[in-house]
Amino acid sequence: MKGQLTVRLTDELEEGVATLARKLRRKRSDVVRIALERFIQEEGAARGDSPYDRVKDLLGSVESGVPDLGSDHREHLKSRFRRDA
Repeated sequence: MKGQLTVRLTDELEEGVATLARKLRRKRSDVVRIALERFIQEEGAARGDSPYDRVKDLLGSVESGVPDLGSDHREHLKSRFRRDA
């Protein structure tokens, strides 16, 4: 690892980190590192990611059962709306 950072914690935060470290059987620095990684990911998702970026790992992960849905999606939608009306 490259960087080192010194952080001052409130008594409550210090106790919470220590408790969680014991529970997870990890070092306190590991707990803080994991928490920072999660915070940075969440903030990045909340601030700058487009809707596409948020779901791109899901695209193509489920099959519709309709083999030509990608090429004839308009026709499939039209027929669906006709049935529901």
